[in-house]
Amino acid sequence: TLLDAMTLALFGKVERAPGGTQAIMNQAEQTLSVSFTFELGHALGVKRYRVDRQFKRGGDVSVLGSLCRLIQYRDDEAIVLADKAGEVNQRIQDILGLSMADFTRAVVLPQGKFAEFLTLTGKDRRAMLQRLFHLEPYGDRLSAKTAARFKETDVAIRALQAEQQGLGDASQAALALAEQRLGEAREAARGLRERLAACERRAAELRTVRELQRERASLAARQAALAA
Repeated sequence: TLLDAMTLALFGKVERAPGGTQAIMNQAEQTLSVSFTFELGHALGVKRYRVDRQFKRGGDVSVLGSLCRLIQYRDDEAIVLADKAGEVNQRIQDILGLSMADFTRAVVLPQGKFAEFLTLTGKDRRAMLQRLFHLEPYGDRLSAKTAARFKETDVAIRALQAEQQGLGDASQAALALAEQRLGEAREAARGLRERLAACERRAAELRTVRELQRERASLAARQAALAA
């Protein structure tokens, strides 16, 4: 069908074919080609693309990709954006904002696929809506960045807590007590310095008295010698 050709061109698979490509080629043919041109509107205007794919028979029902190419038209110039199947698939998903599963659910909607979207779980529905509206930077990516930042902050907090424990109590009460003890220690040191100075003065006085006593004894001895 036309919708099968669209999904084959865009994503390289047919949604209802086994394995995505089994039995998609007419038994009488050896090759299959599909080309799909589409346009997307955006704030700066309209962008026009064309995707080409070719397949060759690989067995009774299997096919092999022989060509894959994504082209963008710019001022009538055809520019090849990708020429490998994996690269084309990724560029198509980036351009449309839809994976093949999203495309078949939200655009093609074969055989009641819209009902499947309504029954998606919260996680799958959220992931699909993120791709539909290009909200990945504000969804899972933002959550991952937030989780990483939270982890870094938690590690930093734990490091600060460990450092604080090593330093001891740093509360206002502990600081006041430490300042009080410092003042008491300074006061005690001042008293000891005063006592030391007094002792040094007393020692000097005693040395002076001792010297006078020695001189007196010496003079008395000389006087006695002269009297004899």
